[in-house]
Formats: sequence, C-alpha cells, structure tokens
Amino acid sequence: QVHLVEFGGGLVQAGGSLRLSCTASEITYHTANMAWFRQVAGKKRQFVAVINWNGGSTGYVESVKDRFTISRDNTKNTVYLQMSSLTPEDTAVYYCAAGPVDNWPPAQYWGQGTQVTVSS
Repeated sequence: QVHLVEFGGGLVQAGGSLRLSCTASEITYHTANMAWFRQVAGKKRQFVAVINWNGGSTGYVESVKDRFTISRDNTKNTVYLQMSSLTPEDTAVYYCAAGPVDNWPPAQYWGQGTQVTVSS
C-alpha cells in the first residue's frame, strides 16, 4: 500500500507564493506518475498538474499554467507544487495523487489533503 503525505498548505495573501510537498512511502511502478488535484467544498475534485516518473513530461490545467510548476525529486520520494501569483480562486484543499505509468493523470493513491487559503 502506497502512502502519500502532503505538506506546505497554509494562508497566503493574493499575489503570494506557496510550495506544496508530497512524500510517498515508495517510488516504484505504483508511483510512476504523480499529480496534484484540488477541491473546493461542494465541488468536484479538479486536476491541477501531473508529472511522469522522471519529470520529463508534465501537464497543467489551463488556469494554473505559467503560475504553478510541478517537479519531483525521486531521491526524496517527493513531488512538489510551486504556486505563485496566487488568487482567491486557488483556495482549496490540495491533494497529491499517484499511480502507475498507464494512469494519466494518476488517481490510484491519494494523500489526505492540505488546505490552501488565499486571502484577497
């Protein structure tokens, strides 16, 4: 069983930056692809960004392109989401997800979520 733990959420003013981290219990076939999703209460969980096993392929939802950057460090079993130029619309619970190579974006394993709140 793969375990994912997110860190880095918090309160930030609009225009500010925040970096989320997600550490996996293992980096194997089961965590080849990793991603970030977000969810606002009462709404569906939304895909944010995805990265493949070696960082060579990434993808983003249009609303965060040029503001968010996903990266990973397999030596630390960790994926990051660097968020900048944050707006109140980015307020959500952010979830880390992982899955095998044919799962794009991955949604097999999930973290517990971390709250990001952007004040105006």
